Amino acid sequence: MGIVNVTPDSFSDGGDFLAGAAAIGHGRQLLDEGADWIDIGGESSRPGARPVSLDEELSRVVPVVEALARDASVSIDTTKPEVARAAVSAGARMVNDVSASLAPVCAELEVAWVAMHRQGDSATMQQAPHYDDVVGEVGAFLARAIDTGRAAGVSDVWIDPGIGFGKTTAHNLELLAELRSLVDLGAPVLVGASRKNFIGELHGRADRRETSEPTDRLEGSLAVATWAAHEGAAMVRVHDVAPTAQAMRVVAA
Repeated sequence: MGIVNVTPDSFSDGGDFLAGAAAIGHGRQLLDEGADWIDIGGESSRPGARPVSLDEELSRVVPVVEALARDASVSIDTTKPEVARAAVSAGARMVNDVSASLAPVCAELEVAWVAMHRQGDSATMQQAPHYDDVVGEVGAFLARAIDTGRAAGVSDVWIDPGIGFGKTTAHNLELLAELRSLVDLGAPVLVGASRKNFIGELHGRADRRETSEPTDRLEGSLAVATWAAHEGAAMVRVHDVAPTAQAMRVVAA
């Protein structure tokens, strides 16, 4: 799943593809590089991100969805029912829902639903995340999401452990180490760890320097993607599609 952030403030590429034409061009490039899905978002969910109005989010994403959905499988990354409906009307076939609240909307629209775990919201989630048993607690949440989605009538429920969403580096690593237990819940698992801060922290430790910038985290991002695929994840959500697609081919072989 290739990422197209139509935002000014996403943590890695904020502002790079805010213009519709740039976002559409980037999405087509990611398809050429081997993406199976394109995930389009118009509101950043990074720690500390500010909310975006409904009209602003719609104006950012709908033209991009409409252009790319003609030739691609498109997911809309949103927490707003109105945006989900407009994007599906424009051709999206999946709702990537960091709030895990849109199951009834996805059932109504007859599209796939990705339910993600997060602790807190964008404003607070990285201030002091705490778990007694991160794998058990995230697993229980996602199991409930599967039941909720299916009870609502969603025929294609996905789950996402929410790497970096209300988790420390240790939490992220424990979830990745025990990813098989989440796969065993019985819904396809989406893992989104590309360029995230914990990878920068680990890079910094290895390089004995300050935490790396988001665009300088390719090696760690590939490591997580290949590990996730090996452990049974059905899809990885990434910024760097070409090298990840090559890595996935090696894992598959």
